[in-house]
Amino acid sequence: MAVILVVEDDVFIRQLAELMILDWGHHILSACDVPEALIHLRSSHHIDVLFTDVGLKAEKHGGCDVAREAISLRPGLRVLYTTAIRGTDKLHALFAAGTRFLPKPYTEDQLGLSVQSLLAA
Repeated sequence: MAVILVVEDDVFIRQLAELMILDWGHHILSACDVPEALIHLRSSHHIDVLFTDVGLKAEKHGGCDVAREAISLRPGLRVLYTTAIRGTDKLHALFAAGTRFLPKPYTEDQLGLSVQSLLAA
């Protein structure tokens, strides 16, 4: 069982993602914004995967900021991005960096397989 930090500002989507991940047998840490995510990342909690929305509404760079800080604090941390935004420069930059990406809307199987793929890498 892995520990997944879910960072999503839409409470409904966050709770749904958490339920999906729990169904796959993993543990959840949850955050609604960058500051809350950083509390988890700076803690002593073990975290295997960061699953973050690219477009956190209250943040300038959203999930990209979370991921950048997460990798700085925890080198080697696996990151899975998600967003409903299509065709932006931000997304192209993520793909160029080889980042794992799961577009919204996603199914439970798609999320579970994306997490499993990251864990196996």
